[in-house]
Amino acid sequence: MFESLSSRLDRAFKTLKGHAKLTELNIAESVKEIRRALVDADVSYKIAKDFTNRIKEEAIGQNVISSVSPGQLMTKIVNDELKELLGGETKLINISGNPSIILIAGLQGSGKTTFSGKLASYLKSKGKNPLLVACDVYRPAAINQIKVLGEQIGVSVFANEEDKNPTSIAKEAVKYAKVHQHNVVIVDTAGRLSIDEAMMHEIGELKKELTPQEILFVVDSMTGQDAVNTAKAFNDKLDFDGVVLTKLDGDTRGGAAISIKSVVNKPIKFVSTGEKMEALDVFHPDRMANRILGMGDIVSFVEKAQETFDQEEAAALQKKMRKNQFDFDDFLKQLNQIKKMGNIKDLMGMIPGVGKSIKDIDINDDSFKGIEAIIQSMTIFERQNPQVLDGSRKKRIATGSGTSTAEVNKLVKQFDEMRKMMKAMNNKKSIRSAANIFKR
Repeated sequence: MFESLSSRLDRAFKTLKGHAKLTELNIAESVKEIRRALVDADVSYKIAKDFTNRIKEEAIGQNVISSVSPGQLMTKIVNDELKELLGGETKLINISGNPSIILIAGLQGSGKTTFSGKLASYLKSKGKNPLLVACDVYRPAAINQIKVLGEQIGVSVFANEEDKNPTSIAKEAVKYAKVHQHNVVIVDTAGRLSIDEAMMHEIGELKKELTPQEILFVVDSMTGQDAVNTAKAFNDKLDFDGVVLTKLDGDTRGGAAISIKSVVNKPIKFVSTGEKMEALDVFHPDRMANRILGMGDIVSFVEKAQETFDQEEAAALQKKMRKNQFDFDDFLKQLNQIKKMGNIKDLMGMIPGVGKSIKDIDINDDSFKGIEAIIQSMTIFERQNPQVLDGSRKKRIATGSGTSTAEVNKLVKQFDEMRKMMKAMNNKKSIRSAANIFKR
């Protein structure tokens, strides 16, 4: 996400390297590179030009104090302007009704149904009792898809496959929600391959009859400026409340995220990455600006960890570490917890200073599968007593996991190093040291 843009912006700031102060000449050179970086990222030329003009005005006349380099000062100016371009302040979803009705709109293939499931999972984690409503009566697999998602996350789904009128289905669903104490109703609507009058009329009728607290427009960020243009057309007709950007983990240059607020004057409320139901984040303009400029996002990283890791389990694990009793079962549990936090490369990119160092490294989310297979091929006794793993046991484990004896030896060696490090730290935490072991 934003890797190419981050790299280009970093090069733009390096044009100021060796300069003692900001001048009109070196500011112009840096600003020119920033504008090129934004246009290459699929930001419209007009938005890129307006953005860089504001940066230029802010930078000219700035005094550089001795402890700050011109490049650092320019980074600060760009960060402030980028935060405003992305929306300024975080805008949360409105769930003040009882029940709160949330209408999901967008083109076909934008990820509406998957997002509906993710939003239901997110609201459930916040103590809400959501109801998913299947109002896409045109796509054959849509109703089945939302039922599968509902079952996966433990959320009720309202569907009426006999009724082909989305408005009557939605109204019936709201009545059902009131009777069954569902305090949030998420209405998944039909999409089309392109904007048409029938689609606009249908979504307009749903809005009129339901009077939702929130209308969210879902756009595929991989479509770049087309996503921005589609959002504008929908907003002109629907006047939605917020935008959801999906597929930000794909081959996207980030132009949609950067441009959309300026074009429709509506906030981005959520960003979605991947297919996992946990892969949904509230959009924070300041944090996203930091990530684009390679500063990381440690606040989001800590929040994800707090949401994923159980405090009682963490305390019990800490005791085992102090007594040097950490075993392969514990290790497997930790791997599963990390996987729940989201895309591994995105997570590492949240750690300040790490994003740039791993931008050219392909980190696959399936990279843990070999480790899991090896551990799962061990007996319970072997997992709890790693010291008993001799040559014959390792050979059997390699055969059972579809790996080689060398790979089993490597994992056991890494695990031994980790245990020694934990013992030496004696209750001190070090994410960096743990990560370094598995870079080898």
